[in-house]
Amino acid sequence: MTQGGHRPVLLEAALDALAIREDGFYVDATFGRGGHSGAILRQLGARGRLLAMDQDAEAIVWGRKRFADEPRLRLAHDNFSRLAQAVESEGMAGRVNGILMDLGVSSPQLDEAARGFSFLRSGPLDMRMDAGRGESAAQWLARVDERDLRHVLRVYGEERFAKRIAAAIVAARGRAPIETTGQLAAIISEAVPVKEKNKHPATRSFQAIRIFINRELEVLEQALAASLPLLAPGGRLAVISFHSLEDRIVKRFMRQAASPQKLPPGLPVRAVDIAPDFRLVGKPVVAGADELEQNPRARSARLRVLERLARSGRNGEG
Repeated sequence: MTQGGHRPVLLEAALDALAIREDGFYVDATFGRGGHSGAILRQLGARGRLLAMDQDAEAIVWGRKRFADEPRLRLAHDNFSRLAQAVESEGMAGRVNGILMDLGVSSPQLDEAARGFSFLRSGPLDMRMDAGRGESAAQWLARVDERDLRHVLRVYGEERFAKRIAAAIVAARGRAPIETTGQLAAIISEAVPVKEKNKHPATRSFQAIRIFINRELEVLEQALAASLPLLAPGGRLAVISFHSLEDRIVKRFMRQAASPQKLPPGLPVRAVDIAPDFRLVGKPVVAGADELEQNPRARSARLRVLERLARSGRNGEG
């Protein structure tokens, strides 16, 4: 359990995916409030070790208090795009038994109005996962060109009313600064002509702005690329995604890693020489009915798993 008794999404499936060894070395690349990390530690023996990372300073402060007496855990305040550097600092490159990435926004970030992520709780319009770096959502919205804003809403939020919403935001900021999530949510709600059942009109726009402000898709691609050389033979990469843009990147990356090398026809090479070093493990896992009833945020979660092979010429499944 995490702070406030919250249970991480797909917890049991993630633990199964990592196939945890008692003496293994594991990485929780997105610590959050430590739900996955705590569960991993419970399966590790005295010789096991866990490196946990998070770019959110509040998460690291909380984690150091929560796990103050846990010698097997090291917490690193860093973005998971720097996964390779964090693992190398532990002297474990090529020896990692499992890496877990739980993408998206943690529950405390959504639940605390002051973090500026939620359209349901009005607070300062921030949306930065690392509040000490970069431009806030309010600062960006105050200066962004309408055409660029429309592009962000359409591409990162898959928002069909992106043109209307962008125009409404630019018009509103001309009257008064947009400084709170409540203001922005109201502007978007008024601009959207068709309301979806059980979905707030600002959902896609808030997602788009958050993804852009935090460079989430670019960071994900960097972290995925960095992860593979770190894995030991038999080591696994497990990724939980929450929307189609993330999942598309993860799916494409894992499929490519598990596919044979593509070479020009007619070259004198054996099949074993171009066999992949990785295999897909099973099919994507989604939350069951019981978990969805307890945690509606799990409805869009999808877990994909990739395993490093000893070079043998075997192809993956899944």
